[in-house]
Amino acid sequence: MGRTIRIGTRESQLATWQAMQVKELLAQHGFASDLVYIKSEGDIDLKTPLYEMGVQGVFTRSLDAALLSGKIDVAVHSMKDVPTQPAKGIVQAAVLKRGSFKDLLVYNGELSVVGGQLGFANSQWSMVNNNMGIPFTIHHSPLTIATSSIRRKAQWLHRYPHHHIENLRGNVNTRLKKLEESNWHGAIFAAAGLERINLRPENSIELDWMLPAPAQGAIMVVCREDEESVFQSCQSFNDEETAVCTKIERDFLRTLLGGCSTPISALGTVENGEIHFKGNILSPDGKEIAEVEMTKRLKDSADIGVKAAQQLLAQGGEAIVEKLRKANKQNL
Repeated sequence: MGRTIRIGTRESQLATWQAMQVKELLAQHGFASDLVYIKSEGDIDLKTPLYEMGVQGVFTRSLDAALLSGKIDVAVHSMKDVPTQPAKGIVQAAVLKRGSFKDLLVYNGELSVVGGQLGFANSQWSMVNNNMGIPFTIHHSPLTIATSSIRRKAQWLHRYPHHHIENLRGNVNTRLKKLEESNWHGAIFAAAGLERINLRPENSIELDWMLPAPAQGAIMVVCREDEESVFQSCQSFNDEETAVCTKIERDFLRTLLGGCSTPISALGTVENGEIHFKGNILSPDGKEIAEVEMTKRLKDSADIGVKAAQQLLAQGGEAIVEKLRKANKQNL
């Protein structure tokens, strides 16, 4: 392919890092490329909570428009931001090898106070922080935790129903600065986003109990469906295992509701030739939850996301989904 591939990306440090990974992968396979910066609605409005913006595609619409109009040849997205139904004329060209799928808490204040409030044993915090013997004091006043994610909010309130949640918008640099200048006890971030640009603070801990958003930690490249040569250039670095797991997770999401601004979580992992899947849906206040787990051989796993969603709906999830649908209609 003789032409230079134009890579569309948002302007944030993290988005640029992701686009640079694609540029380097293309170069490794002999394809020249340039970055083209596009602003998204999600970058312009940093105050409105995502779930009030009609968030589906809020970080991808501008790039989709640039792609369809021919201003760029490919677009690079955090895969969890991409609607499960792509815009007409756009196809998935590649998925990069997945980074960390975990969420983490960046905390303010004394470790002993925050750790005690969250119910961590002294040894659990010591293993993470290599700081043995920290005395913990249990305080019963609720913590204030910041996040713009309805999924993170719901899971946090399910575990800590007496805590307060504050809205926190912006790119990772902006959110870290807002947290540092606030009186909040902490804020929740995607581990991959902080680690990729070397911004993960020492005062952070992975939330192993929190199930991630579908496709969290994965990077997707899309192109126009009629650009076979561009598609093939991206297929040269497609990671098949990540592509399989994220498809299953997004099938689960689409079968339940279809939008990315929902309290729905999903994770597929491959081990010993099997796909292990976990998924859940919560009410936004965290009071109700429906969960599902399923394991299948990798070669038989194509429908596991849909099957898991159907099982969850039959086991109590339908009532939660119906409440979410009614709430979404009221917000329109």
